[in-house]
Amino acid sequence: MTQVEAVLDLKQWGNNLGVRLPVNVARAAHLHVDQRVQVAVEGGRVVITPIKDSQLTLEQRLAMFDPGRHGSEVMVTDELLGAEKW
Repeated sequence: MTQVEAVLDLKQWGNNLGVRLPVNVARAAHLHVDQRVQVAVEGGRVVITPIKDSQLTLEQRLAMFDPGRHGSEVMVTDELLGAEKW
């Protein structure tokens, strides 16, 4: 198994410290944007462990929908289009 490594600098992020993970490190660890992780200190090392994604219900997904972030309605039209004309 090939080891993926990177040497990074810690940066100030508000009152916290942050580090940006290179894409090859994130991919090797199966990490993705907005994924929850557990951060622990074990034997003087910082260990980041991905938390398995749980399946969201339709209601949970709809509750997370932000029209401002996602461009409002997907398609706004009062006109009937295509095969949905009954």
